[in-house]
Amino acid sequence: MMRTACSLFPNTSVHTFTALCAAGIEPLVVEELRSFGAGNIHAEKSAVVFQGSLETAYRTCLWSRYANRILLPIAQSKVHNADDLYEAARAVAWSDHLSPDDTFAVHCTSVDAAVPHTQFAALRIKDGIVDYYKDRYGRRPTVRRQQPDVAVHVFLNGSEATLSIDLSGESLHLRGYRAGGGRAPLKETLGAALVRLSGWPDQTTPDSIFLDPCCGSATLLIEAALLYGGITPRWGRTYYGFLKWLPHNPDLWKSLVAEAAEQRRAARAAPWPTLVGYDASRTAVETAVANVARAGFERVIRIEQQELAFFRIPPTAPTGGHGVHYLVTNPPYGERLDQQGAERYLYRCLGRMMRRFCKGWKAAVFTRSVELADALGMQPQKKYRLYNGPLPCQLSTYLVPDTPPEPPVQPAYTTAVFHDTAATSDFANRLMKNLRRLLPWAQREGISCFRVYDADLPDYNMAIDIYEQWVHVQEYAAPHEIDPEKARSRLQHALSVIRDVLHIRRDQIFIKVRRPQKRKDRYQKRAAQGKLYEVRENRCRFLVNLSDYLDTGLFLDHRKTRSRIGAQTCGKRFLNLFGYTGTATVYAALGGACETITVDRSPTYAAWALKNFALNGMSSERHTFVRAECVAWLSQTRSRFDLVFADPPTFSNRKGDPLVFDVQRDHVALIHSIMKRLARDGLLIFSTNYRRFTLDPQICEAYFVQDITKQTIPFDFTRTPRIHQCWEIRHR
Repeated sequence: MMRTACSLFPNTSVHTFTALCAAGIEPLVVEELRSFGAGNIHAEKSAVVFQGSLETAYRTCLWSRYANRILLPIAQSKVHNADDLYEAARAVAWSDHLSPDDTFAVHCTSVDAAVPHTQFAALRIKDGIVDYYKDRYGRRPTVRRQQPDVAVHVFLNGSEATLSIDLSGESLHLRGYRAGGGRAPLKETLGAALVRLSGWPDQTTPDSIFLDPCCGSATLLIEAALLYGGITPRWGRTYYGFLKWLPHNPDLWKSLVAEAAEQRRAARAAPWPTLVGYDASRTAVETAVANVARAGFERVIRIEQQELAFFRIPPTAPTGGHGVHYLVTNPPYGERLDQQGAERYLYRCLGRMMRRFCKGWKAAVFTRSVELADALGMQPQKKYRLYNGPLPCQLSTYLVPDTPPEPPVQPAYTTAVFHDTAATSDFANRLMKNLRRLLPWAQREGISCFRVYDADLPDYNMAIDIYEQWVHVQEYAAPHEIDPEKARSRLQHALSVIRDVLHIRRDQIFIKVRRPQKRKDRYQKRAAQGKLYEVRENRCRFLVNLSDYLDTGLFLDHRKTRSRIGAQTCGKRFLNLFGYTGTATVYAALGGACETITVDRSPTYAAWALKNFALNGMSSERHTFVRAECVAWLSQTRSRFDLVFADPPTFSNRKGDPLVFDVQRDHVALIHSIMKRLARDGLLIFSTNYRRFTLDPQICEAYFVQDITKQTIPFDFTRTPRIHQCWEIRHR
């Protein structure tokens, strides 16, 4: 059969087309269809019906940034079963669309259809097309699933079937620039919609910034560049469903492509704003760089590997303009973060960084839930209900407020009331005396979490810690010979004094009782509230649980030890054994460690550590969390480390082993195992809170050992210097 343009589709005639798109972005498709000359536009869910010429359809295929497919309906029929589908397909004049020497494919979608199985429905349509050609020509076209000459789309809605020619051939989100997708990539059409709904490129000048701090495969950046430059999003695409369609007009198509090429050349010669993407993943950065190069924007878009913790604004060359800056991002919501409950803390960090560095910017953040958007801590200007594939999501747009990123720390002691000591009890006098000694130090050092009392008086045997605006009280259980009623009375008096002196509410105090524990009962949960409070220590953020466990998740006596670790880890491989909630690892990571591993057997602590990392804007790209028994893990690993921190518990049950780890008995074997994994010029910081602990002399004989206990005891613990012991251990 000779391939000629069918007279049924002259360029000037008007036809009805359907543009398929993701739910929620129909208004964007309507807007661009008007610019292509379409008329009688009608939006439906996930589709926009319009009328226009063949040129209108070509322009839509070439230029639409938001539509997934452009369909030309050619037949409609009532169907009640698969045989009706077959007959409907066989009745179509397919010779107007493809020759028997061409290839074709059938794709079917349905809504409450009489023939619910779409694959079977497509098969019956295929049979009808094949038999049409056998009857007419004695031969048939070949089925080819990938990039067929002509693609047939069937939509089944109840008992109605619509057969269309898919002019796009395959989804228009396939631009041609993507070398790889990385983690859960956005479709390019959805990415373009997010960029446009953010407001970009309105009020944009060459001195504007478009920043994506979690750029993944750079989809948002590339779509932003295409939109700003007025460049066709499918410049690198070579396949469309109409190129071998019989009514195709090659001359018309070539003229449209030439027009797009000229616009692309003009855009590339014009000045460009600053487009920058950051990502914590080295793999994602490599993918993004490759995609940017394939899109032809390697001189326009800059990609860097950077974690959210080190967020910064890219420099721009001043041009005298007053362009608006944009931050548009689709933060990761990986399964691991979601399972461990750490996801919202990453969003909390992102919101904090935006409020600190991007005041006055326009911003748009794509999230999978309203709760994650709320974690940003800003009031959105607009919310858009969108879908990432089948997943319902939300795009929230903001004008970042020109206010402090967060209120200043207001620790409980800032409202302390000091009374006339002659009229108060011994406990009140001692608490006020301690506060007078500690408050100037805490304010000078910027410390908001510290100990203010530790069993200073025999009758008030408790520890009192301030965690910013909260007070954590641990009463050491009274001996059996003490009258329980008297013990309760003393506790109530102490709590009354604490509230009075610190001038705080009852709900700001958390009370626990420490009792002598059986070894197997140590670290057991005491309550089930589960609320985590965010506190600050130097430039780190930590989550503390003040109600559920005896320990809060942050050992205050190791404040100086953590700072020591952070100051020594730049460019080093760091291992945190018995890692607890990962607080030391956060210091190491923010200190510039090139790699960290945190090992702890507890799933609760592993999840907690991941939350602390997310809160500080750190990823798991270079930082690994291992759930394992530390001694067993050491015997299996072959990695080497430059700095190791080991703070083992006094006692611990080993998983699957009836024996108990005893730090006094087992520390020699433990230290030897660690030193085997320590680099020749590496450092082990070994610490224990066991007050009767004695370091075995053979450790001092085998290694260079320096006692740094005094250097690591914070000022608020100087009254209890045996709170921990600490050594630096090196190879001789």
